[in-house]
Amino acid sequence: MGDFYETFCGAAERTARLLEIALTSREDSTGEYPMAGIPIDNAESYIEELLEAGYRVAVADQVEEPGETSGVVERAVTRVITPGTLTEDELLAGDDNNFVAAIARDDERLGLALLDVSTGDFYATSATAAESVADEVSRFDPSEAVVGPDASADPVPDDCMVTPFDARAFDRERAGETLAAYFRNPDALLAGDAEIRACGALLAYAEYVRGGEHEGERGDTDEERVTAVLEGDADQHLEYITQLTRYDPREYLLLDAVALRSLELFEPRTVHGRDDATLVGVLDETASALGGRTLRDWLRRPLLDPVRIEARHDAVAELKSAVQRREQLHDRLREVYDLERLIGRISRERANARDLCSLRETLAVVPEIRDLLADADCERLRDLHEALDPLVDVRELIADAIVDEPPIEITEGGIIATGYDDDLDDLRGTARDGKQWIDDLEERERERTGIDSLKVGHNSVHGYYIEVTNPNLESVPDNYQRRQTLKNSERFVTPELKDREDEIVGAQQRADEREYELFCEIRREVAAEVERVQRLADAIATLDALVSLATVAAQYDYCRPEILEHDGRDGLVIDIDGGRHPVVERTQESFVPNDAHLTSDRRLAVITGPNMSGKSTYMRQVAQIVLLAQVGSFVPARAARLTPVERVFTRVGASDDIAGGRSTFMVEMDELATILREADERSLVLLDEVGRGTSTADGMAIAQAITEHLYDEVGATTLFATHHHPLTELTADLAAAFTLHFEVDQDDGEVVFHHEIAPGAATGSYGVEVATAAGVPDPVVDRSRELVADAAEADRETDATSAVDSSGEPGSEPTESATGDTTADGGDVPTDVAAELRALDLGHLTPVEALTELDRLKRLLEE
Repeated sequence: MGDFYETFCGAAERTARLLEIALTSREDSTGEYPMAGIPIDNAESYIEELLEAGYRVAVADQVEEPGETSGVVERAVTRVITPGTLTEDELLAGDDNNFVAAIARDDERLGLALLDVSTGDFYATSATAAESVADEVSRFDPSEAVVGPDASADPVPDDCMVTPFDARAFDRERAGETLAAYFRNPDALLAGDAEIRACGALLAYAEYVRGGEHEGERGDTDEERVTAVLEGDADQHLEYITQLTRYDPREYLLLDAVALRSLELFEPRTVHGRDDATLVGVLDETASALGGRTLRDWLRRPLLDPVRIEARHDAVAELKSAVQRREQLHDRLREVYDLERLIGRISRERANARDLCSLRETLAVVPEIRDLLADADCERLRDLHEALDPLVDVRELIADAIVDEPPIEITEGGIIATGYDDDLDDLRGTARDGKQWIDDLEERERERTGIDSLKVGHNSVHGYYIEVTNPNLESVPDNYQRRQTLKNSERFVTPELKDREDEIVGAQQRADEREYELFCEIRREVAAEVERVQRLADAIATLDALVSLATVAAQYDYCRPEILEHDGRDGLVIDIDGGRHPVVERTQESFVPNDAHLTSDRRLAVITGPNMSGKSTYMRQVAQIVLLAQVGSFVPARAARLTPVERVFTRVGASDDIAGGRSTFMVEMDELATILREADERSLVLLDEVGRGTSTADGMAIAQAITEHLYDEVGATTLFATHHHPLTELTADLAAAFTLHFEVDQDDGEVVFHHEIAPGAATGSYGVEVATAAGVPDPVVDRSRELVADAAEADRETDATSAVDSSGEPGSEPTESATGDTTADGGDVPTDVAAELRALDLGHLTPVEALTELDRLKRLLEE
């Protein structure tokens, strides 16, 4: 309404409160009602706040010109804005996709569809288990999900908006018809009814949010608008959705939500972590939004096929060695606009003339990029060279038709270049000649009337006029017609001036209308080439991602990993010399490299050492090197030989789910249950301090049982960091298990970390020393040392007693007791305080928790 989008009644009260804007009111025959509005020219910032508050926003615009109607100007909902269907640049993150998901069930399968409405990226898959669908949802991290009537929202994470949508959209027949309007033979394209239901419903939802621009196009109520879409009456076809990629999750290395968080692929684990302290932050040297999104997609879905992995490695190797070419490519790619979103806006008829100019400027760079790949050696780069279609016809059309620096508005003229359309040039000539006649009028009338102060002016209300001051009114000619009286002057028109004004205004209005018609025709012609533009965008995005990987490899001394075929055995090979954590090494002044040698004959490593020595960093660096290699990147190491890993599982770091009613220990057990249920011989499992959320005895029992199960039943390649030192003894009975530890020294009672991994078990956890370094108060530390000494003495006495049987003869087997070990004379000894103290993780205890634990151990000694 005017310069504002207005909300009314209850919606006005909510938006006024949420957006902190003025709440006003309006009165009509029905009474007074609240009203609150936001300015049209700054609407996006307010809409963003509403989306973040969990709302969806329907936008209604005028759909007819005020001058063409005698009553109230017709308005219609022109778009529905939701978190998953954003298309506005101001609301989107340029370097990542923004997906909306749909989940549908049929028989025993769940279908999942994912669509980026701004780019047209469209994916589909299915699975029998909800957990598998949840893993795929975690991969793509949609902002919004629509769920079918027979499906559950369980696979959708809590931070994803779940949107109800008409159940009719998920009907198998109707969904198939919706798909058939976009793709030939969707039954052959997709695997099963569940996928068809999900994809068809998602397309219907995308059409629904697009909105309508013509009276009656979508109906008056929301239900009528949905029905119009489902019955094909709304004409909301999304022409830029031209490809549907059906994929099998088993074609990619699987990373569930836990692994994505633990390995910090896209977000730092700590609340205050640096945004660039992630794997994508390390890798992303892309020059365009296209390349940034592709790189993130590669990280979400690392490859399993050695041939595809090697093809990327070949391209990275060639770009790494060709320094000048790589840098020139990067410079040219920086001039590339976001083609996917540009062609999306053009196809949706929401692009302005500046968007077409951005497309033209991008196309002008393509021949230079293509020339830089003309003599490429590797097949992948040669393929990209051929795929870089410069779309000369599209570029020339825009160059011929659109001025170099057009205005933002497309209805007010100034867009179409001179010489493009003869009719437009004639109208402009008429308007220009008339304005020149008026420009000359002032001088002519001054000479004719002798009034030197006479002026010719213009305003939007009265049009053109001749102004004469009061002292000169007697000299006004007879043909002057009074138009307006002011305090010190009067304004006049002449019949000839009125004719010229009508001629100018009419010609200018017809010119503006002609320009708009021409612009819409040009925009439609460009939209017709959507598939060519999308293929070009895909080629540029792939090249940008490869250049980024090559740049990182060159700058940070990454090596090319050797990808091995599985030799028929079930296990993995992860052979890394001098590996480095790709994220941590960027934040430290120095980093100590470490090796990792894992094979089917050495597949379970029990890692010990004090806190802060590097156990967790080491395990994550092994997993991240594996991921980088399968993405197609070089890796931070001196050398690496790897067989593709099919899944990475992590149980790293303590966390709870208070809102979900789960303690830290319960979260840990849930994650472990998933690992034990789903891991296999081609999985890499990272376990850190399993079993510490309960008593020492229970924790040790769980840790040992898990170790044995992973070894005997699962066969996964496993890195297990622990403070349960008895686990190191277990490796003696498992042929493919071995121990590693991080060495430390003590200097005047202080721990010196070397961060170097070595064979064998650590001699202790150095918990008290780490507590000292962490700043635990001296009285607590001193008391801890006393207890450690007492426990050690108790251990020695227990060992001496256990060596003698009840008759005093050495070598006898001790009897068992429900309370602990038993001496030769049948007396019970206390619980193994020393073992509990060794396992105590002081680095993760507050001073109060440490005192509580020490008090408990003291009471055990006194019993």
